[in-house]
Amino acid sequence: MAKQEYTAYQQGIISNYYNQLDTIMLTKLQELVSELYLADTQAKKKRLWDRVRKAMTQLKIPSPLLEHIMAKEDVQTLAKNVQEWYSQSTKKK
Repeated sequence: MAKQEYTAYQQGIISNYYNQLDTIMLTKLQELVSELYLADTQAKKKRLWDRVRKAMTQLKIPSPLLEHIMAKEDVQTLAKNVQEWYSQSTKKK
């Protein structure tokens, strides 16, 4: 496959996406919290928790905290942590 050349505009968009990746993942986690509260079947909850794990891994959440949240599978614990991470990320900017 040939190496793809990007225009300056496309490179700017790609760069901006990666610069904002933490905010994007935190927003995704907030959405997942809402979906978990509304999930009505165990199978749906399992799929959502799998997505939560992937999002937290992309955010580079420390492994002990990630495993603690995943072991409990408590939506309130997740919501509290996501809120804390979001407030920390907005303070950085």
